[in-house]
Amino acid sequence: MASIEQYATKGGRRWMVRYRTDDNRSTDKRGFHTKREAELWRSNLAVTKARGEFVEASAGRALVEELGGAWLANRTHLKPSSLRPLESTWRVHVVPRWGQVPISKIRHTDVQAWVSSLSATRSPTIVARAHGILASVLDAAVKDRRLTSNPARDVKLPRKVSKAHRYLTHQQVHDLADASGDHATLVLVLAYAGLRWGEAIGLRVSDLNLLRRRINVTVNAVEVGGAIEVGTPKTHKRRSVSFPAFLADELARACAGKSAGDLVFASESGSHLRRVRVSAGSRSWFKSALKSCDIAPMTIHDLRHTAASLAVSSGANVKAVQRMLGHASAAMTLDVYADLFDDDLEALADKLDQAARDSVVGDRWVKAAG
Repeated sequence: MASIEQYATKGGRRWMVRYRTDDNRSTDKRGFHTKREAELWRSNLAVTKARGEFVEASAGRALVEELGGAWLANRTHLKPSSLRPLESTWRVHVVPRWGQVPISKIRHTDVQAWVSSLSATRSPTIVARAHGILASVLDAAVKDRRLTSNPARDVKLPRKVSKAHRYLTHQQVHDLADASGDHATLVLVLAYAGLRWGEAIGLRVSDLNLLRRRINVTVNAVEVGGAIEVGTPKTHKRRSVSFPAFLADELARACAGKSAGDLVFASESGSHLRRVRVSAGSRSWFKSALKSCDIAPMTIHDLRHTAASLAVSSGANVKAVQRMLGHASAAMTLDVYADLFDDDLEALADKLDQAARDSVVGDRWVKAAG
């Protein structure tokens, strides 16, 4: 039971509440000008303790840098390619502003001002990532009962504007493959099987079943900090992707003379291919091939978008496209490629119209015409 005591200060007498913490330590809350204020605080203490919501003032003195370091250390479930951007954003954008700030001193308006300032010079993706890190660190502080609420939540973030997807035609894909030299088969696999770059360069000969025309996607090879990290595919799920018959001969030639454990698409030294760069001033086989085919600049990942487009135009439904691309759900596929299914809506309306006209309801059109 908390007790109330009086004590003297230079400014006059004051009141304090003595109480025990959850770990049975004796402490006190000082500075009340009247006994009534102390009694009200003690009553609130009893209620918050009963609800499990009480937060000690000393708990809020922890610095953001201290808690953030522990939070990052616990992101062991993330792939290296996902963890690295978090570490970089934490170091470059979060620590300089919040590292030495006690969590109890963070105000919602200060977080909003920081986000607004960051938005002036950084992309919405970086701003959202930086804010997400701070908010997640403070979420953990709330769960640890260092804070009663998270001041970083409900902040207005800059809106992300999705880039329009680039889709190539069949002819453009084959022209691009022809212009890619030794990488021709790789281009065709990306454009017709919808593999991610890391999944394609991680393929081993044993992952191909040329008789059944299947590619077993089991790994994803990602370049992180100059090193290749090989892990599971992005959704952690292995999948089997079919490919057109014309690719069987192409893949057979790519595997000629190789053992089961060799990479299908490898560098001259037999190691994983490095990421293709298409930024201004860079030189790459892909950029050169685009230029020779008079195809507007695009990224290698746009070949994955092309695969989705070619599949939908050939009649594939959303579930088939989802399985091919390895999306977590059909809803995600629809969100990403909603534009590809616009024609389906028109086709559906036309089919409903025809079905209605062919049914007994069709008498209405006959009467109307007469």
